[in-house]
Amino acid sequence: MADDELEAIRRQRMAELQAKQGVSLNPSSAACQPESEMRNSILAQVLDQSARARLSNLALVKPEKAKAVENYLIQMAHMGSLGGKISETGLIEILEKVSQQTEKKTTVKFNRRKVMDSDEEDDD
Repeated sequence: MADDELEAIRRQRMAELQAKQGVSLNPSSAACQPESEMRNSILAQVLDQSARARLSNLALVKPEKAKAVENYLIQMAHMGSLGGKISETGLIEILEKVSQQTEKKTTVKFNRRKVMDSDEEDDD
């Protein structure tokens, strides 16, 4: 199936589930829905199927990193610097770039206590 068909099926299923519940879970979700649909449509145009699957798996594990990658891809798409669809290997390269930029460097500092050495007194 094509990405557009899958998205249409998902939207229809979500609408059915929300109709069964009577109300949407978040009142702000109605306001965010057009924005998320726009993001999904841009990502569908930019990424191929395997890359979208990898990005959705990443969103389950690390949502903040996935959001950063999505923002990066959308920004690149708006600037027109993407030439065609990005494959899974291209997405992996982008993920590596983002992780290098957001990598936290940890440092460990040892504070050693200064203790009076009793050996100096024994030598006398």
